[in-house]
Amino acid sequence: MMFLLNFRDFILKIIIQTLTSPERLSFYEWHGDMSPSPTTLSERRFQLFVRFEVLLVMAISLCAAFMFFASLYECGEYRQRLPLSQGTGSANFPQLSKGGLRFASYYGDHMVLQRAPESAVLWGYGPEGANVTLTLAGPTQQKHALAVVTNGIWRVTLDPVEAGGPYEVTAAVEDAAAVLTDVLFGDVWLCGGQSNMWLQTSKIFNASDELRQAEKFPHVRIFMAALRQSETEETDLIQVEHPWSVPPENVADFSAVCWLFGRYLHETLRYPIGLVESCWGGTPVEVWSSPRALQQCGLQQTASGPNENSVLWNAMIHPLLNMTVKGAIWYQGEANAEYNQEKYNCSFPAMIDDWRLAFHRGSGGQTSPNFPFGFVQLSTYRKGSKSDGFPNIRWHQTADHGFAPNPRMQNTFMAVALDLPDKKSPYDPIHPRDKQDVAHRLSLGARAVAYDEKGLAFQGPFPKLIASTSKTINVTYDQKVRVTSSGDVFEVCCTKGQARCGPGFAWVPAPIMQWGPTTVQLSSDVCPPAEEASALRYAWKDWPCDFKACPVYSASGDLPAPPFITERSPTVGRQEV
Repeated sequence: MMFLLNFRDFILKIIIQTLTSPERLSFYEWHGDMSPSPTTLSERRFQLFVRFEVLLVMAISLCAAFMFFASLYECGEYRQRLPLSQGTGSANFPQLSKGGLRFASYYGDHMVLQRAPESAVLWGYGPEGANVTLTLAGPTQQKHALAVVTNGIWRVTLDPVEAGGPYEVTAAVEDAAAVLTDVLFGDVWLCGGQSNMWLQTSKIFNASDELRQAEKFPHVRIFMAALRQSETEETDLIQVEHPWSVPPENVADFSAVCWLFGRYLHETLRYPIGLVESCWGGTPVEVWSSPRALQQCGLQQTASGPNENSVLWNAMIHPLLNMTVKGAIWYQGEANAEYNQEKYNCSFPAMIDDWRLAFHRGSGGQTSPNFPFGFVQLSTYRKGSKSDGFPNIRWHQTADHGFAPNPRMQNTFMAVALDLPDKKSPYDPIHPRDKQDVAHRLSLGARAVAYDEKGLAFQGPFPKLIASTSKTINVTYDQKVRVTSSGDVFEVCCTKGQARCGPGFAWVPAPIMQWGPTTVQLSSDVCPPAEEASALRYAWKDWPCDFKACPVYSASGDLPAPPFITERSPTVGRQEV
C-alpha cells in the first residue's frame, strides 16, 4: 500500500510541475530533443494540446494503478486472515483456486511423492460437500474416484507409482482446479532434530564447492518447515520456510546433513529423493514427542516456550503425518545432556516408536509401521570436560546397548560422530563443520538397513567378548580392526574385591599394550594395591580424541568404534558384551 501512495504522489508532483513551472518543457524537450522551443502561435497551441493529452494519459494511468494495487492489497489482507492451522507462512502455499480448492501446505510444484510399493497420499482443502477428482498426468496416467470434501478437507490415495517423472497432479471440482507441476516419484525422507541437523550447507567445510555441486542433483528436492510451535496438534503446517525447490535453489539455507544424506543416497539409488527438514536448535527430545510417548517414560511438563513438551510435535511433526515417507534421520541429544538425561534411554526410543505408529496411521497404512530411522550419535562439545553428560547421552541414544540396530531399537541405524570434533568452529565447537562424514556414515546405514544392501559395512567395531586376568584385559571385536596406540581412551574402574563400580569410584586409564586383527589387549595392572579392575569403558569422554584420531576403527579406517561401558561378571573374568 505504501508503494501505491508513493506512486500517486510522484504522478501528482509531475502534473503540478508541468502546470506551474515557468520553464515548462516543450513538446521537443519531453522527447529529449535539444531544439529551440517553439515560438509561433500555432506551435504554442499545439504544445498546449500535447500537454493536455499527456496529463489525460497520466490521470488514466493513475486510476488504473490505484485499482490494480488495491486489488493486490485486498488479496493480501485475505491471505493474512487465514486461520493458523491453514496459515500461508511465507506465501509459499499452493494458491487457492477460484472455487477455494487447494492442496495442503507441504504439497507443491517440484515436490517428490513416495514411490511404489507404497502409495502416495494427497490432501487439501475445498468447498464443503464438493466432489474432488484427482488426476495424474505423465509417464503413468491415473484418474481416481471422487473424494468428497468433509469438514473442509479432501484426501486421495494414489495407486503405487514407480520412481520417475515428471508428472502433473490436478485436483478438480466442478468449476475450479488446483495443479502441481514437475512432480517426481522417489523416496521421501524426514530430517529432524536440533541445531546440528539445522546447520546450513553454507556453513560447513568446503561449502562453496558443495553449493556448486548442488546443481548437478536436480532430482534431489528439498522442503523446509518454518519454526513454529503450538499448544494443540495442528492439521497442517502453520508456516513454510522454503517450498519444494530444485537445487541449487535454497540449498545454502538447507540442513547440510539432510542435503548431503539425500545426495549420497541419490548417487547410489539413481532415482529421485525428497527431503523434508523439520528441526529447531536447542530443543530437547520431549518437545518433538507426543504426550502418549512421554507418558511411557513418566515425563511431566516442566518447561515452557519451544522447550515445552510436545509443542513442536504439535506444530512441526503432526501436520506431516498424512504424508507417505520412506524413513527419517535425526540429529539431536545435546539439549538432553543436562535435561532429563537419565530418561533419554526411554524417551528417545519411545519417540521413534510413536512416530512410526503415527505416520503409519496418518498415511492410511502407506508409511511402514516400522520405517527405518537413522540417527547421529553425538559429536563433541568441550575439550577436557569432566562432565559425563555427552557420554551418557551417547549411550542412551542406543537404549544402553551401544550399537544400532539392537533388540530395543530395531530397523534403526547410527552414525558415530565422536571422532569429528571442530575446536575452531565459528559456530561454537558444539557445531562441528564436517557434516560430509556424518552424512556419509548415515547413508551407509540407510543403504544397509533401509535398502537391504548386502555385504555393506555400516557399523564400527563393537566388542563381542571381554576377558580379563590380573594383568591384562583382552577385548575381542566383532570385525577386523585398525588400531593405533592410546594411553587413555580405554579406562577401567578400580574397586575392592567383588564390589561393583558406581558413582564416586575412580576410573583409571588403561593403556593399549598390543593388538591383533580383531583384538586389543589392555593393561589392567593400573589399579591401586588391594583393588582390581571391575568395569571397562571406551571413549567415555565429552571429547575422547582429536579429528579422526580415535584408537579403534574398522579395518578400512572409515568407521570409528562407538563408545561402550561394561562391568565384569562377579564370578568369572569373562564378559560377553
